[in-house]
Amino acid sequence: MATPKRVRIVEPVITDEDVEAVVEVLRSGMIAGGTSVVREFETEFAHRVGASYGVAVANGTLALVAMLRAAGIGEGDEVIVPCFTFIATANAVLAVGAKPVFADIELDTYTVDPEDVEEKITSNTRAIIAVHLYGHPADMKALSEIAEDYKILLLEDAAQAHGARAPEGPVGGLGDAAAFSFYATKNITTGEGGMVTTNDEAIAYRLRLLVNHGQLEKYLHVDYGLNYRLSAINAALGLSQLRRLDELNNARRRNAALLTRGLRGLGLITPVERTGYFHVYHQYVVRVVEERTGVTRDQLATRLREKGVETAIHYPRPVVDQPFYRGLGYPSSRVLCPNSYEASREVLSLPVHPRLTGEDIDYVVEAVREAIEE
Repeated sequence: MATPKRVRIVEPVITDEDVEAVVEVLRSGMIAGGTSVVREFETEFAHRVGASYGVAVANGTLALVAMLRAAGIGEGDEVIVPCFTFIATANAVLAVGAKPVFADIELDTYTVDPEDVEEKITSNTRAIIAVHLYGHPADMKALSEIAEDYKILLLEDAAQAHGARAPEGPVGGLGDAAAFSFYATKNITTGEGGMVTTNDEAIAYRLRLLVNHGQLEKYLHVDYGLNYRLSAINAALGLSQLRRLDELNNARRRNAALLTRGLRGLGLITPVERTGYFHVYHQYVVRVVEERTGVTRDQLATRLREKGVETAIHYPRPVVDQPFYRGLGYPSSRVLCPNSYEASREVLSLPVHPRLTGEDIDYVVEAVREAIEE
């Protein structure tokens, strides 16, 4: 291999149009939440994901918390969440006073296993949160049937799945409500920001109150609420980015296809896209099984770093194995969620972001090949 180049694991795509959209808001002087650009962003985003309503918030974690509060989840309730996800999914449940109950994942898509979900349902279960991890939608058809049978809510954590589609339609409009994140590394970004989408008018009404001090009109507070608002500055960037979502996702999908083709024959378990689904590759995640590749995940990551290729591990331990959750009395994932345990020891994210060139992809593929063969 030639002199190592640097291939980053993530690079936000900020265009001149994005910059101008933000500058226009700054020049207007109308930079806080609740302005017309925020409402426009909410409307266009909701329409894009097939939902009737969108409510913008300051970040993705607050989107989860607001979604749960608006859905009426609270003390004494149980909410089923995947064991293998970013910790915010479970922490949001704790934030509203409810109890997270952990279900295992399906190893091919890394999304929650409907069969295990059904086994975890009790008389206290009020909701399921389906996480569309890495950009591949969860099995919403099976989960919807379970939710209907048990008369519980089905909520979506779509923080990594802007523009993803299941056979039933776009994620964000398939459950009772959905939470999105617009953090800097997401498929579109507002820097920091989030959105809750729903087709339920009552949930949308409660969301509007929750995110703005319970305020129905100025200085008339009819419910409990705090300031969760998204600023117009962030919304302007999000609106500009939203209009390029297809372009950005198609670049990710193109890069993912090139990676999958180039990595054939190396023993890596590459991502799948189930029939009828549209994966948006927030992350391109391979599983490194030593018996297949001759190297461990950590060895491969170290060798790639030496060759200038950044990688990441999303996520190195299931939520129940975090010290905080072990302190709450949850058992090890090895016992509770064996697929999650296995995934956490094998997953490795490779660069897939839209800024990558064909030359970059070729370099990554060759670096992986050399790293495995060393």
